[in-house]
Amino acid sequence: MPAVVIASDGDMPEFEGKITFTVIVCVMIAACGGLMFGYDIGVSGNTLFFPLQYASVCMRTINGCFCYVEFAGGVTAMDDFLEKFFPAVYERKKHAHENNYCKYDNQFLQLFTSSLYIAALIASFFASRTCTKYGRKPTMQLASIFFVIGVALSALGVNIEMVIIGRVFLGLGVGFANQAVPLFLSELAPVKIRGALNICFQLFVTIGILIANVVNYFTGKIHPHGFRISLGLAGLPALMLGLGSLVIVETPTSLVERNKPEEGRAVLKKIRGADNVDLEFDSIVHACEIARQVTDPYRRLMKRPSRPPLVIAILLQIFQQFTGINAIMFYAPVLFQTVGFGDDASLLSSVITGSVNVLCTMVSVVAVDRAGRRILLLESCVQMLVTQTIIGIILMKDLKATGDLPSGEALIVVVMVCVFVGGFAWSWGPLGWLIPSETFPLETRTAGYSFAVSSNMLCTFIIAQAFLSMLCKMQAGIFFFFAAWIIVMMLFAFFFIPETKGVPVDVMVDKVWKQHWFWRRFFDEEGDEHVKEQPDLIPPYMT
Repeated sequence: MPAVVIASDGDMPEFEGKITFTVIVCVMIAACGGLMFGYDIGVSGNTLFFPLQYASVCMRTINGCFCYVEFAGGVTAMDDFLEKFFPAVYERKKHAHENNYCKYDNQFLQLFTSSLYIAALIASFFASRTCTKYGRKPTMQLASIFFVIGVALSALGVNIEMVIIGRVFLGLGVGFANQAVPLFLSELAPVKIRGALNICFQLFVTIGILIANVVNYFTGKIHPHGFRISLGLAGLPALMLGLGSLVIVETPTSLVERNKPEEGRAVLKKIRGADNVDLEFDSIVHACEIARQVTDPYRRLMKRPSRPPLVIAILLQIFQQFTGINAIMFYAPVLFQTVGFGDDASLLSSVITGSVNVLCTMVSVVAVDRAGRRILLLESCVQMLVTQTIIGIILMKDLKATGDLPSGEALIVVVMVCVFVGGFAWSWGPLGWLIPSETFPLETRTAGYSFAVSSNMLCTFIIAQAFLSMLCKMQAGIFFFFAAWIIVMMLFAFFFIPETKGVPVDVMVDKVWKQHWFWRRFFDEEGDEHVKEQPDLIPPYMT
């Protein structure tokens, strides 16, 4: 029997079903994993590219160097927090000369920032096996438990060791949630709106960041325990995820994968609101049978047929970090202050840019299954490239070694910041999570997606450590650095990222990868041996 192919006429199996109340409830509860992640990002004041960190800062130029003065977007900006856990940084903040603030060089403060991402990186690989062996739902429950423990240790911490241990537990929760939730959403969603429902994860991330920044603004005025309120409130979305996951269903794919076919069929009927789900169920069974032939998914990932989705999953995370979103958001508050918002610049920059981010992520929810993934990626590259270049030119031309931008130029830059954030929010932000969650075949899905999660966390960690030094040395030139990366991203998206709109996840290999002008060369006869040897695994619509 020849290798499995799908007819080249472009026909796609039509699965019956509709948007049911069960699916909506499951999506809202699972997406609380994004709310949990986003709130922690906003509340802790970390510096990273994705997800967006709206860290409000004040900054000035001293001796030709853009100098970092202070965060105002997280608990790491609060004097009470610094005095309690980082007294050396607190004293330096009060008495330091301005040129000492190109970066924080306190190793414990760096450990506070980075410990979450290192823990999440490691946790993603354990979460992969948990997803496969026990299911997506229990993995989300574990994420909630880890996160609540981390919140308790952080909010009630009495010393830096306790706080950092708390950050490690938060990282475990983030790693497990970011592994399970996007996979859960992609497997649960009807194929025609899979993109929209999956992006709800990123939408909730942006909402969490916006809420956290507003909370931080007000709790920063509550002394001496305002930071504990900010940290403690992070437990609410974790509890919503944990308690909510007790009432949602497991995905049919996970049930069939774990030898529970009848439960899987029953759940599929429930979430599709239809009795005739045979075609989709057969597709799931077929994918699960192939997956059972693979005893080591990580070894399988290293083989030639697995490279296309793996390469794209990892590069999407790298490119996502190098859009330049952090540089844009770093400048936002001082620009808002320059155009006349004064002392409210910190709050307003967070609210305005955060609202733009949330609203434009909603645009992605609406557009992703209509326009497709590729068009959003390509359009946003043009949008971000133009705005990065304009901002870089204005800052290099008019922001001198001392002083501020003229108000007219600052207003233009503020508008460009919002346009840039909008472009990021409906493209590389959410699609960086969506595309890897839908393009791996079942036999390597959880393992492959763990590489995407871990790559994101690793790049986040690296950029967080390097960004302030880059900013200090490159000054306004940092915008042209990221603009060059956007050109690379645009070319990569145009030539190498295939369109996955409307393609069922379990036929992605045959319908997408084997049809792509470049990636199809990675699928040879050897890669299909396990299918050729078992022709009974081929569902009728694929023959």
